[in-house]
Amino acid sequence: MSWLGAGIGAGIGMMFGGPIGAALGAWVGSAFSSGLQRHAAGALDREGMQTVFIVALFSMLAKMAKADGQVSTAEIQLVEGFIDNNLRLNTEDRQQAIKIFQNAKNDRYSIYDYAQQYQQLIRDQAMREMVYRLLFAVAQADGELHPAEEEILRKIPKYLGLQASIFSAMWSEFSRGHLSSGKSLQAHYDTLGCDSEVSDKALKLAYRRKAAEFHPDKIASKGLPEEFMRHAEDQMKTITAAYDAIVTSRKQKRSASVH
Repeated sequence: MSWLGAGIGAGIGMMFGGPIGAALGAWVGSAFSSGLQRHAAGALDREGMQTVFIVALFSMLAKMAKADGQVSTAEIQLVEGFIDNNLRLNTEDRQQAIKIFQNAKNDRYSIYDYAQQYQQLIRDQAMREMVYRLLFAVAQADGELHPAEEEILRKIPKYLGLQASIFSAMWSEFSRGHLSSGKSLQAHYDTLGCDSEVSDKALKLAYRRKAAEFHPDKIASKGLPEEFMRHAEDQMKTITAAYDAIVTSRKQKRSASVH
């Protein structure tokens, strides 16, 4: 059984409207979609969160692919390659993801509509950051960022309930070598979600808090499918690298001031 089928089979109900409910309804058929009316806050279990994550993600990926006006063959191949190589979905799950993607390409909702409803349904910040990371990964998969894709990536954090600084943090990670050392250091602070003026103690606390949010076991417990664990692990590496870089920079500055 696929992750989406498991979510429905577990009795998720999905009793809510909006873009995510419509996307799920388009996939499972009109008979089911007629029941998409409302959703009681806090009623999603692990399978429910997993299903919402998948439906929202691939619907938003469709909107991202169409950001420049049309979905090209190259963009379809890019998303399919992302599914096969990065997410490593099995055959059944791959088919479901593509169906959701295709259905969302021409629906009446915007990517910001999906993002805003996802924020309302999924309160966990790490799960929302994971969606943003995956959108960024697809946008950057061909080695360049189209202006329309960049506009989305700059605007959508607000709708996902994330800080605007997450753009520079992701840009630093996905565009290594293109930033000056000063900007890179600021991006490291952005990754940890703290200001460059914080004390060493506060910096360590920020690192531990962020690392705890993205621990693969914690992400899995909140509904992220097993196939997505590699991205949680990548985020953990980014968080650790940011902390190490800041600590090293501070030590170097102190050493230089002494001499």
